[in-house]
Amino acid sequence: MATVRKRTLPSGLIRWQAGYVDGAGERRFKMFERKAEAEAWLVEVRHDVARGTHTAGSMSPTVKDAAALWIKRCGEKRLEPMTVKGYEEHVDLHIVPFIGAKKLSEITVPAVNAFADQLREAGRSAEMIKRVVRSLGSIFKEARRRGLANTSPTAGVELDLPDREDPRPVIPSKAELQAIIGTASGRWRPVILVAIFCGLRASELRGLRWEDVDFDAKQLNLSQRADASHRIGKLKSRAAYRSIPCPPIVINTLREWKLQSPKGDLGLAFPNGMGKVESHSNVLERGLEPILKAAGIAKGKYGMHSLRHACASLWIENGHNPKQIQRLMGHSSIKVTFDVYGHLFADADADQRAAETLQNRLLGG
Repeated sequence: MATVRKRTLPSGLIRWQAGYVDGAGERRFKMFERKAEAEAWLVEVRHDVARGTHTAGSMSPTVKDAAALWIKRCGEKRLEPMTVKGYEEHVDLHIVPFIGAKKLSEITVPAVNAFADQLREAGRSAEMIKRVVRSLGSIFKEARRRGLANTSPTAGVELDLPDREDPRPVIPSKAELQAIIGTASGRWRPVILVAIFCGLRASELRGLRWEDVDFDAKQLNLSQRADASHRIGKLKSRAAYRSIPCPPIVINTLREWKLQSPKGDLGLAFPNGMGKVESHSNVLERGLEPILKAAGIAKGKYGMHSLRHACASLWIENGHNPKQIQRLMGHSSIKVTFDVYGHLFADADADQRAAETLQNRLLGG
């Protein structure tokens, strides 16, 4: 039976006590300052109890404790160490310091927006706030799986964040790409060429095997990657398993490199001198950065991901449509493709013609 009763506290204050029976048959109570608040809360609780989704406030863990359960679950699912490390940073640096002591039952949609405002006032970027709120949503998802929460306050929430940052990726110009290709030599030349003309992620480059290179079909068939801990594993997503066509310069360079490449049990195309997984830092410090310097490009201006972006821009310029770009880049969704490269699909000539038409309609001509 659900009830709302008036109570006088020892201090003399008047409060309204909402009482109900939860799904396990336990009698639960909660105090409110106003009767209307108690009644509204009780209606919602009874609805959740009827659906079997209710979690009593006294049983609700803190955000900090729930976050620990989520991180533990990430480990059990064997997510990549760097992915888990990123989630841990979200928890330790951005979530726990602000709302770690709150119970999950206290986190509502308004509370999520207030949390986002706190992060913004503390200097976090709009992109970081979005990532942290997604992690908070994952914490609730795990808590619901364990029966410790009955809501998903981040689902569909509109953060209304100021978005003044330029979302367009940093892409080398054609002249810079030509200079990079012209100065790339030795063991790093095939790495650079594959990055520019095939758009592989750095982890995919480091995990590429010779058996993934189909010289007859002139394409790469991606099937694994190397993580930051030098471990070979699955690709980033199902969409990352893909085949990518190679132009003649890439195929010919790979044929030559295969004759010189260090041999190892892993059969890697771009291993270190021992035939093992090459480190990402070596690819940058010993490979890309000296090439950029020789090409007259400022140190640190571009990373390996910039070469991947360059490949996408060349494909788009060549007339590839968004779905083709999604497939070749291995994006998990078309939204990712448009978020990163949407501006490159713009038709500048059509936009200019439209601008001239507007002028003529207004002023004549």
